[in-house]
Amino acid sequence: MSALKLSDLSFNALGDPTRRKIFEKLQNGPLTVVHIAADMTVSRPAVSQHLKVLKEARLIQITRQGTRSVCEIDREGILAMRNYLDQFWDEALANFKKLAEADEQSKN
Repeated sequence: MSALKLSDLSFNALGDPTRRKIFEKLQNGPLTVVHIAADMTVSRPAVSQHLKVLKEARLIQITRQGTRSVCEIDREGILAMRNYLDQFWDEALANFKKLAEADEQSKN
């Protein structure tokens, strides 16, 4: 894995519209690479490269089932992005609490 944090890798991976489309295709369950590549506007080798980036970002897992490669969402990358965003949510809640307390004190 590169020196980037997992959340950085995950956000960077989803910064590409083709990778987002692939990721969104997997939201309802595992798919084979053939099914993912169907109706995509890029070549199958290009789809494989995008899958590699998503896998490195821990957004998908790829398992071999016989001759097929099956892809599914890996929650590890999603959790890394969520944890990153949660720090902003915590700050927003802390600021809201301060405002609510200041408002309450001004009423007393």
